[in-house]
Amino acid sequence: MKTSINLERMITLDVIALDVSNGRSYVVYDSDNTCLFEGWMIHNQEGLNGLLARAQLCQTVPEIVLEATGVYSRVIERFCQDHHFDYYLLNPLEARKQTDSLRVNKTDKSDAHKLALTHYFMERKKKVGIDKEYQEMTTLSRWYESYENAIKYARNQLDAFLTLSFPELQSYFRSVASEYALEMIQLFPHPDSLLSYSRTKVKNLIYKNTKKNISQTKALLEAESILTIAKDAYPAVDNDSLETFLVIDWASKLQQLVRQKKEIQKKLIDRAQSFKEFYVYTSFSGVGELTAALLIAELGDITRFDNHKQLNAFVGIDIRRFQSGDSPNYDKISKRGNTLARKTLYLVITNMIRSQTSGPNHIVDYYYRAKKQPHAKKHKVVLIGCMDRFLKSIHYLVLHGKLYDYDLSPK
Repeated sequence: MKTSINLERMITLDVIALDVSNGRSYVVYDSDNTCLFEGWMIHNQEGLNGLLARAQLCQTVPEIVLEATGVYSRVIERFCQDHHFDYYLLNPLEARKQTDSLRVNKTDKSDAHKLALTHYFMERKKKVGIDKEYQEMTTLSRWYESYENAIKYARNQLDAFLTLSFPELQSYFRSVASEYALEMIQLFPHPDSLLSYSRTKVKNLIYKNTKKNISQTKALLEAESILTIAKDAYPAVDNDSLETFLVIDWASKLQQLVRQKKEIQKKLIDRAQSFKEFYVYTSFSGVGELTAALLIAELGDITRFDNHKQLNAFVGIDIRRFQSGDSPNYDKISKRGNTLARKTLYLVITNMIRSQTSGPNHIVDYYYRAKKQPHAKKHKVVLIGCMDRFLKSIHYLVLHGKLYDYDLSPK
C-alpha cells in the first residue's frame, strides 16, 4: 500500500466520499484536497440525482470512495455502475486500518472526511462490478443458507417437544427430518394416538397418508413395529397437551422448509450449469453439483483475482503471523473473508476425503502425507493446507479453461 503523498494526484483529483448508513449517506466532496461540499443525502431519486449533478460539475471525473455496509451500500454501487463512475469499496477492517491514524471522533461526518482525505495518498484497488449472473447466484446461495438455518432451528424445536411426547421416534427413524419420518410424526405424535387404533387402522393410516411408495404388506409391518414401541413408551406429557400439538406444528413447518430448500437447491444447480466454473469444480472427485453451485455463488468470477493468494485473502484463509519479543511465533488464518465461502470449502475438502475411493485426488494425497508421523500436522492445519491447494488449482484451471487431471496435478 502506497502511503507517500502524490502531489500531482492531489492537485488533479476530485473525490466524493460517502459514509453510508440505512437509507442515507453523509457526502463529502473534495477537490484539490479541499472540501467544497458536505451534507446528508437520502437514497432516493432526488438525492441520487443531486449527487449526479454535483459529480458532473467536477473538473475531472470524480472517484467515489465508500465503506461497504452490506445491503445499505448496494444502492450506491448501482448508482456508480449505472453512471460509469470509478468507485472504491472498502471493507470495514480495511477502512479502519487506513483511517486509524486520523481517527479521533467516530461520527458519520468525520468518517466521510477521513475517507476523502486518505484517498489522496492511499493506493486503493478499484471495485469491479459483479456480473448480474454471479450476483443472482450469490442471492440464491444466501437464500439457501437462510433455509438451512431455519431447518436447524425447526429441527431443534421438534426434537425438544418430541422428547416430551414420543422420544422413541427419535431413534426409530434414521432421520426425523426425512419426508417419511415427518409424515409419521404428524400422524402419531404421541403413543396414545397409536394405541387407540387397531393394527389394521394404523396400517391404513400409514398407507394412505404418507407419500412414500410402500406396499400394503410393508405398511402392515411398519404398523406392527411402531405399535410395539408405543406400548413400551412412557411420555412426559399427555396426548392432548400443548407440547403434543407443537410436535405436529413443528413437524409440519420442518416438512415445508425441507421441500422449499430442495426447490432452491434445484434452482442453484440449474443456474450453475451455465457457468464454465461448474464443470471445472465438478471435475474434482468429491465435488458434487450442489457444492460446485455454492462455490460459484460465494467465490464469484475468480478470474478477477491476479493470483490464488488474493483468492485466499478473499476467503479468509490467508495467514496472520504473531510474534512479540522472545515469545514463540504462531500462525493463524485471518478469518476476514467470506464466511460462507470458507464453510463451503470445508465441506469440499471433507467430502473429498470421504469419497476418496471415487477417484484419485492430489489434495487427498497431500492430506494423508501431512498427517503422517513423525511430524504429523494437526487436522485443522492440514485442512487449511488442502483449501489452499484447492483454490490454487481451481484458479489455474478456470483461468486456462481446463478440467482437473490427476496425472497433470502437482504431486
